[in-house]
Amino acid sequence: MKKIAFTLVFTFISIMTMAQKSNMTPEQLIQLGRVGGKGISQDGNQIIFGVSKYSFTTQKKTNTQYAVGINGGEVKKITKKEMNLSDKAISPNGEYIIKVKDEKLKNISGSDFHPDVKDSNVLIYDELNYRHWDTWEDGNYSHIMYLSNTDKKGKLIDIMKGEPFHSPQKPFGGSEDYLWSPDSKSILYVTKKATGTSYAISTNTDIFQYDLASGKTTNLTEYNKGYDTSPAFSSKGNLAWLQMKRDGYESDKNDIIVRINEKDINLTEAWDGTVNSFNWSNDGKKIYFVAPVLGTVQVFEMDVPTSKGKVEKPRQITEGQFDVTSIIGEVGDKLAVIRRDMNHANEVYSVEITSGKMKQLSHVNDKVYAKTNLGKVEKRITKATDGKDLLSWVIYPPDFDPSKKYPTILYCQGGPQGALSQFYSFRWNFQLMAANGYIIIAPNRRGMPGYGVEWNEQISKDYGGQNMDDYLSAIDDISKESYVDTDRLGCIGASYGGYSVFYLAGNHEGRFKSFISHDGIFDWRSMYGTTEEVFFPNWDLGGAYWDKNNSAAQKAYNEFNPTTYVDKWDTPILIIQGGKDYRVPIGQGLAAFQAAQLKGIKSKLIFFPEENHWVLNNQNSLIWQREFYKWLAETL
Repeated sequence: MKKIAFTLVFTFISIMTMAQKSNMTPEQLIQLGRVGGKGISQDGNQIIFGVSKYSFTTQKKTNTQYAVGINGGEVKKITKKEMNLSDKAISPNGEYIIKVKDEKLKNISGSDFHPDVKDSNVLIYDELNYRHWDTWEDGNYSHIMYLSNTDKKGKLIDIMKGEPFHSPQKPFGGSEDYLWSPDSKSILYVTKKATGTSYAISTNTDIFQYDLASGKTTNLTEYNKGYDTSPAFSSKGNLAWLQMKRDGYESDKNDIIVRINEKDINLTEAWDGTVNSFNWSNDGKKIYFVAPVLGTVQVFEMDVPTSKGKVEKPRQITEGQFDVTSIIGEVGDKLAVIRRDMNHANEVYSVEITSGKMKQLSHVNDKVYAKTNLGKVEKRITKATDGKDLLSWVIYPPDFDPSKKYPTILYCQGGPQGALSQFYSFRWNFQLMAANGYIIIAPNRRGMPGYGVEWNEQISKDYGGQNMDDYLSAIDDISKESYVDTDRLGCIGASYGGYSVFYLAGNHEGRFKSFISHDGIFDWRSMYGTTEEVFFPNWDLGGAYWDKNNSAAQKAYNEFNPTTYVDKWDTPILIIQGGKDYRVPIGQGLAAFQAAQLKGIKSKLIFFPEENHWVLNNQNSLIWQREFYKWLAETL
């Protein structure tokens, strides 16, 4: 009787617990805490991380700092003054501090040229790179400067004085773009020393070293023509950085280079992968890095050889269905990292370096998830049209019942060479989609890192080819399942994923009943004429649309151009466009909407005048979510 009574009580508690849970809502998603690593305290004992939260009640965002030990225990709220982090802006000897300030070097505004018309808002350009990401160039250039750390009102020395180049790099560069040498005698910084058209078509950033005593600047990576980024010194004084070899190819294989005794050693040259970021070990003998692997992002380690030593293969430390997005630092025999998966936003974890065993240290969103029904996420392998294995992530609704039928959505990833890993997006959130009753299939199509360099590079100059076959193979494969309602299939995506939606809208042969494209490329000709980083279409499309002798480019601008197939559009489509998106400019979304309207297709345009390629305003994000699910409810 006691056993029966216990079973009944346990069952009742379980039912009550399940009953108290609810599915994820847009409001819950947007108000989750967003965790980011700050560093390891100077005494080496505490992991410092920050949490930002937005409240719809107060309509404000808060930022809070915390400290926790590598073995867990109490998580302490701390002030910025209590963070006890080393400041990389301060020289190792404590004498100097780096400041980043703008220097006005070019006349751009109407009043620059015509001082008597001060209230004009005219911008005048005579070369390319007149705008970037979401900002029009105004003639100001961010420069690295330094001054005495003890005399903050002393002379500020601009180490790039008069140079029309940015450091930190625009639009996303930060403190990773500069550092002091260990002896405090020089400053290293990253910049692209190019202007105008040369800037727009090149990825050739270099690492420069400025000598404080002589004022002389030396290019440390002049031999390399692609990206050189993220320089960092080891405790032994050796320099390492990330390097891509080919100019104009923004998604080239990213390798770790180490300079030892004036010799550069490529640590990852023979490794068939690409590196996201790296950290030196505390003793300077190893490098830890994170990289995409088979739809996840994992931690690796490598021994650093001497200048004559043999380069060993990387060893994978972590393994599992998650992403390690960054390494905060090393504490004893463990690493502190940021980890996420498709069910959980970022949290701080420890990793045992030897075994890879992980322990969650922060629990910012645990209470929310404990009250939330979460769907299952699993891998699915499909045979692609060329016989290769195609991995897709499949996300099922909470309380999934295989005896029922569900509307199913094909998710098309952006990039195009961006990893479709275990990411947790605050906009394209798979759990929120699943909570609204949809199955999602997200294929790791051609063009994504984590499956070797060949797989990653195949997509270039083949935009309407194998990767589109991969998309259709994935949706056709899962459509064989009895629980998929083949009369209710949708297709969604942003950026290159938005291009994929526009392209498939004219090439889906009746598969889909609804499309959603956010900041997608609709017409490659106008895209080439208005996007800012021209190196991207030059590399991936093969060149300019007017080059009639370039067969690869002509194929891209014709056969792979969504506008070529608009005559076949016959399916409802929702188009979302940011007004300050200069990467995929406003004309792309407007032209697609106009085409759909003139063809009499059910369509809607959602325009965000102040948003760029993303949606950053929280209230705008809520409208995005509401309109997204409203559209799916109407069309699927």
